Amino acid sequence: MTLYRIILRSLRRSSSLPTSTTISTTQSLALHHHIDHQLQPQNPNFLVPVRSFAFSSAEEAAAERRRRKRRLRIEPPLHALRRDPNAPRPRRDPNAPRLPDTTSALVGPRLNIHNRVQSLIRAGDLDSASAIARQSVFSSTRPTVFTCNAIMAAMYRAKRYDQAIALFQFFYNQSNIVPNIVSYNILINNHCDAGRVDVGLDVYRHILANAPFGPSSVTFRHLTKGLIDAGRIGEAVDLLREMLNKGIGADSMVYNNLIAGFLNLENLEKANEFFDELKERCLVYDGVVNATFMDWFFNQGREKEAMESYKSLLDRQFKMIPATCNVLIETLLKHGKKAEAWALFDNMLDNHTPPNFQAVNSDTFNIMVNEC
Repeated sequence: MTLYRIILRSLRRSSSLPTSTTISTTQSLALHHHIDHQLQPQNPNFLVPVRSFAFSSAEEAAAERRRRKRRLRIEPPLHALRRDPNAPRPRRDPNAPRLPDTTSALVGPRLNIHNRVQSLIRAGDLDSASAIARQSVFSSTRPTVFTCNAIMAAMYRAKRYDQAIALFQFFYNQSNIVPNIVSYNILINNHCDAGRVDVGLDVYRHILANAPFGPSSVTFRHLTKGLIDAGRIGEAVDLLREMLNKGIGADSMVYNNLIAGFLNLENLEKANEFFDELKERCLVYDGVVNATFMDWFFNQGREKEAMESYKSLLDRQFKMIPATCNVLIETLLKHGKKAEAWALFDNMLDNHTPPNFQAVNSDTFNIMVNEC
């Protein structure tokens, strides 16, 4: 094609010059016709510029365009997800409830405060941790709900119940930080362990009436345990029914509190009734109730029934979490079953395949080291 264009331009230049003879003109026209006939393709549109594609056909290119459009509809570009910085912020509904912090709030200076408080908690200096958390309320970097919960939970573990309750009052009622369900659960747990279960029930009713979220299964764990410790097992059963009616799934720890309460009342029949109900309702049973039955049978001098309960649990071949296995090991060691405890520990090590499944934790090793 390039050769044809060069020859054509040369012929046009030569045709513009004056010719001396008719023969030369005739010869040039004949040559032009000959070259045109030899080089011109059969396609009449050969001079129309053709756009090349990276596809074998136009249909394939169209299919690729449709695929890209579908992908953009499913996965919009990141700039489409970002709010226009120049656009005015939407006005907040003054009647909408304030929501607690999310984990995205733990960044920058607020994360630094949280880490400082956590470091002091691990070092056992709860007074300094509490002071830093309280002082940060008056600074430009206010603590998150997670920092407040951490120091409250540390006070609870140290059995400093009144100080934990005072921190809840300071952070959430006076300083206008929005609590989450964990905050309320810690408060309920402090009141119940301090023997003020009625105050814990008042907190539960406050959640139902005012909080933008509902109670969790942990809420019912603390309340049922507090009611049973106060000798009000009938109210604990009613609270279990209320939990199920609210659509919260059957929780093995709530049932375990009730079963332990009935066993302490020597009511084995009622305990078995709740155990059967748990096995029907619970999708994944963790085995913690078996440890409760084992401990009660051992204390009653019924070693055979205790080991039968233990073996029936092992026969199901559940992948039990470390918390459940730790309770089983403690129960076995408490009643002199060291061989079975070490066998269970070895089995836990065999099942420990992180990150897929964690079968042991630091508490497991602490129990076994203390036994040595």
